[in-house]
Parts: sequence; structure tokens; C-alpha cells
Amino acid sequence: MEYFEEDFAKLTSEQLTAPIRTIEDKWKLLPAFLKVKGLVKQHIDSFNYFINVEIKKIMMANEKITSDADPMWYLKYLNIYVGTPDVEESFNVTRPVAPHECRLRDMTYSAPITVDIEYTRGNQRIIRNALPIGRMPIMLRSSNCVLTGKTPAEMAKLNECPLDPGGYFVVRGVEKVCLIQEQLSKNRIIVDIDRKGNVGASVTSSTHEKKSRTNLVMKQGRFYMKHNTLAEDIPVAIILKVTQPQQQQQ
Repeated sequence: MEYFEEDFAKLTSEQLTAPIRTIEDKWKLLPAFLKVKGLVKQHIDSFNYFINVEIKKIMMANEKITSDADPMWYLKYLNIYVGTPDVEESFNVTRPVAPHECRLRDMTYSAPITVDIEYTRGNQRIIRNALPIGRMPIMLRSSNCVLTGKTPAEMAKLNECPLDPGGYFVVRGVEKVCLIQEQLSKNRIIVDIDRKGNVGASVTSSTHEKKSRTNLVMKQGRFYMKHNTLAEDIPVAIILKVTQPQQQQQ
């Protein structure tokens, strides 16, 4: 049965969550999916998460640098910020810039990266705020882009097409796109069955400091653990004994 846009409000929760059994029915949902999500929303959401959340976590994982000669000498990052795109007109004089100007002048549509730091100078502890450390290319239509929230009339004044979905960068005047890579979900246990009918489980553990992959496989009715730090498979029973030494002594 085909549903028009006004008919979706009349559907029950059971009808909305019912499984889609044929590929033809899945194709019927494609226009509605593209209308809600679009083609580049995953690009923009990923970039927004990176500049607003992920970059701060990366900084916190490497927040303090200590001198090898004297541990009392250190440099510590307190916070990090990604600004809005601008261009330097003269020494320490900047102004906002739009993507179209970057295309015409062969510039990179980028924003400054600033940090708040704490460091020692002699016996003094010094804090400096808004210290520039580099620049970040900004994705069009992301949260830090000047086009975000603009009306079609305002977009026209900036020489931008209102129908342009964004999701790409302007680097040295050339539009560039980061291709999507398909990867397994991180920090989630995935259970599947191999060709021989054996049940196995795998998980990719990822933090801002390291990444590892663990597999549990069944061989001859026994579970074994595979890990990238182990030379060979180890029975799960041995792993449980090693990780619970107090209970083993009891």
C-alpha cells in the first residue's frame, strides 16, 4: 500500500515500526529519507561533533607536557576553541570571509584555533587566554560557517546558491570533499555466525589514546579470545582467572 505525505500522520506505531520485507518497499522510503536527512547531513553532523566535542577530548588526552629535565616546568592546555572563518588584511587585522571570496582568491575557507594555556616561567605560574596555534578548514553549512542560518536572500548577497547543501571544504580556492569510510561500530559488541555456523563476538575498543580489537571465537566447543596484543588464541577461562586473582586465591 502506498502512503502519501499527509497519510503518515494517520499511521499507527505498529505500522510505522513494521519491518520492510522487500527492496521495492525500501526504495519507496528513499524520497522521505532524503527530505528529512538530505545527502550530506552525516558529513555536517560529524564535523560539528569534531570541532565542538571531539577536539576538546583530544586536547584533554594530551593536556599536560612536562619537561624531562625538570618536572616543575610544564605546559598545560586548559581549553581549545575553533572560531569562525576570517582573513587577515594586515598585521593582526582580520575580517569575516565568505566561501565565494575564497574561491575567487584561491584561499582556504578556514578559522583560527585558539587555546587557553597554563605554564611555568621560573617560579611563576602564568595563564594565557586565546593564544592562536593554527587554523582549521571549515565545512560549508557547519555550525561555524557564516552561511549557517542565512535566508535565501542573504545567501544571494553572499553569491551562494540557497540550494547548495554544503558538506564540503574550500581549500586554496578548490572545493574538496572528505569521502565517507564504512567502519564497524566502535565500543559495541557485535555477535555473528561464521560460515561454519560457529558463534563469535567482536568489539573494537577505541579511546582518544589507543585503539584495540578483541574477538571471541568458538573452537571445538570452547571459547577463545583473540587480541591484537596476543600472539595466539587464549581460552576464555584462563583470561577470567588472570583478571580475578583475589577470587582465584580464595
